[in-house]
Amino acid sequence: MARVIGLGGILFKSSNPKKLAKWYSRHLGINLEPTSSSATFKPNDMPRGGCTVWSPFPAATRYFAPSARQFMINFVVDDLEGALRQVVRGGARVVGEVQEYPYGRFGWFLDPERNKVELWQVPPTNKPGRPARARSASRRTRG
Repeated sequence: MARVIGLGGILFKSSNPKKLAKWYSRHLGINLEPTSSSATFKPNDMPRGGCTVWSPFPAATRYFAPSARQFMINFVVDDLEGALRQVVRGGARVVGEVQEYPYGRFGWFLDPERNKVELWQVPPTNKPGRPARARSASRRTRG
């Protein structure tokens, strides 16, 4: 049987894709491809202990609030507080308080199109092997 071996991308609609891509490039350092509004993240860019999580949430979840979108993007960052300051300078609104778990620290903001975005800073003490977040992601609130 064929199986999924990784996340190939996050594709979503935008009212102004080029403007939104430039906002993310300017305020979160996403390196855009020279000929498009896309970015490519290589496995070696991920810190030790980082991973990509695929996680359906219940239809009634409030976890994505205050965004009305049916999705939420999670970016791994190297400096959570620095990244939150940068997006605020770019006009984003931080939502909620930074939360800390054994598998990392999290913060959230609404981008210029009101998409809720989660930022994850992997703890520097993660050991090689199965990432801590993959074992513990279900412990976070999903209601």
